[in-house]
Amino acid sequence: MIYNHQIKIQQRPFTVGFVAGETSGDILGAGLIRSLKQIVPNAYFIGVTGPLMKKEGCETLYDIEEISCMGIIEVLRKLPRLLQIRFNLIKRFTKLQPDVFIGIDAPDFNLFLEKKLKQTGIKTIHYVSPSIWAWRQNRIFTIRSATDLVLTLYPFEKKIYDSYNISCRFVGHTIADIVPLKPNKQAARIQLNINNDVKCLTILPGSRYYEVKMLSVKFLQAAKILTKDFPNLQILVPVVNKKRRQQFEKIYKDISLNLPLKILDRQSLTAMITADVTLLASGTATLECMLAKCPMVVGYKIHPITYWLVKRFIKLSFISLPNLLANKKLINEFIQKDCQPKKLAQSLKDLLTNKKKVKYLKQIFFQLHQSIRCNADQKAAKEILKFNKNK
Repeated sequence: MIYNHQIKIQQRPFTVGFVAGETSGDILGAGLIRSLKQIVPNAYFIGVTGPLMKKEGCETLYDIEEISCMGIIEVLRKLPRLLQIRFNLIKRFTKLQPDVFIGIDAPDFNLFLEKKLKQTGIKTIHYVSPSIWAWRQNRIFTIRSATDLVLTLYPFEKKIYDSYNISCRFVGHTIADIVPLKPNKQAARIQLNINNDVKCLTILPGSRYYEVKMLSVKFLQAAKILTKDFPNLQILVPVVNKKRRQQFEKIYKDISLNLPLKILDRQSLTAMITADVTLLASGTATLECMLAKCPMVVGYKIHPITYWLVKRFIKLSFISLPNLLANKKLINEFIQKDCQPKKLAQSLKDLLTNKKKVKYLKQIFFQLHQSIRCNADQKAAKEILKFNKNK
């Protein structure tokens, strides 16, 4: 039986198992699949996907929404379902024996899964390094035991893995390759029907349910304050999917604020290129905003218990990627109690009126963009195939 199973594996196409745990992971996964197909046209992909990975031909076992969650409290609420999904994935992939399994981000879910699959002889790759440089640095040992290769997005991460003799490759960031070094703001405004002579604010309260719940009201209230100084202000709110749109629309209706607001389905990058300033949650969106060369203000709130626990272990002074990449404060971050409408509005106003600072930010954003623009999809695909060939 084992002999026959091995023959079947040898005769089948190159097979890759995936688990992407966030919207940003869906973008990375889709780009990676596209590049792998260019080199291995008959490759087969299967796993936990978002709409973009599915569109590229990855068979979906579960949707990203089912495992995407933020903070300890939300994880506890979803824990029974998360454990069930993880158990089913271990069973499914162990039976399938893909040539390689790739966990994209979502380390708390994926590292356990990767370790179990590695124990069955499946080669494992973790794409997107956990933030070991920020907190829970001891996870480096879990990563070592769970993965055969780590693909990092940022150059400073590889140095950490090298110091622990963990196989690692820096590949850059897909989004940095997608976004032009000099985005066309005028074209973006035409696309979204925003006049050149008006100020535009883009609001991004997050891609997860709990983020939208915690941040939307404060972000909208900040926008309302801002309209007093900028009465012709146009406001754009890109949402990642239908569920987040319905959630945001209900919140907006419930607080009864009359704002010149346009809700967009996806189109976050276009909205940030269009904007004069963006108010957003921490996360990959801050990287996109930096690449869009748009000045920004970051606001973030999580459950108080989660924040208390994280605060005990966090090692960094910043939470947003532009500040982390620059290793200095470029943009203002308002976290927990500081995430108040008046403070957010004042910081946004400063950016809308301080041309010198905006020019400086755009210059730094350009330099940071260049540092992570490496043809990431193609580079990651080649590293994976090279790894598979040598395994």
